[in-house]
Amino acid sequence: MKAGRDSLKRLEGFRGFDGQFLNGRSWIVGIDEAGRGCLAGPVCAGAVAISARLYSDEKNLSLLRGVNDSKKLSQPAREDIFEHLQQLKLMGLIDFEAAYASVEEIEKFNILSATQVAMERACSALNLRNNMQLRRKGDVATLFGESALDCSLAEILIDGIAMKKFPYVHRAVVKGDASSLAIAAASIVAKVSRDKYMAALPSKYAHYMFSVNKGYATAAHLQALMLYGASDIHRPSFLKKLRAAPIEQKQRELF
Repeated sequence: MKAGRDSLKRLEGFRGFDGQFLNGRSWIVGIDEAGRGCLAGPVCAGAVAISARLYSDEKNLSLLRGVNDSKKLSQPAREDIFEHLQQLKLMGLIDFEAAYASVEEIEKFNILSATQVAMERACSALNLRNNMQLRRKGDVATLFGESALDCSLAEILIDGIAMKKFPYVHRAVVKGDASSLAIAAASIVAKVSRDKYMAALPSKYAHYMFSVNKGYATAAHLQALMLYGASDIHRPSFLKKLRAAPIEQKQRELF
């Protein structure tokens, strides 16, 4: 009973936080990522657009009362909320997208830039589907260089710090997955989508147990690297950092 009251209180806090940014707009778009610290696999960005209608719809909003930062939820809880997000998407009350930046892009651009590439892909897909008229950075309206009129139908909230290479005007929210419903939902979309991607990898990667560790540096994953070496979906730059870090005696054979 207490857990139910706590989740409802948190949901009200989420709604109050996001509500301050609506200002007559039709959508709040939350963006977060998953897999940024992994040794293997792509980085995934989730973008969730919540309509202004949903924030005032008590019945359907209650479907999201369990929403929280994805790292604080169990896998079954995340997947249950993901199903509710899909229901709301079918009803037209939200839209969401998951997009990836590949291992090759991580190595080419670095992990921060690759994360921004994935975020742009997810956000651009929502913009295209819903005609949100998102405002791009540096837009100017007139001969005299005034700032462009802000006709965007959405406010974009990104978890963490401002993204210099992200092309759309946005607000950065430190620990946003704990204060914004849209960002918390985006963290779940990113995490569930990436977990499914890693679990569905071909059988040739089976000995790395990606369906369990999702590419993170667990003890079993490190042991598999010791036994089988790196695969084509491991991130070379991350393995270099791992080698440069202090290594426990029991892990020295890995290198």
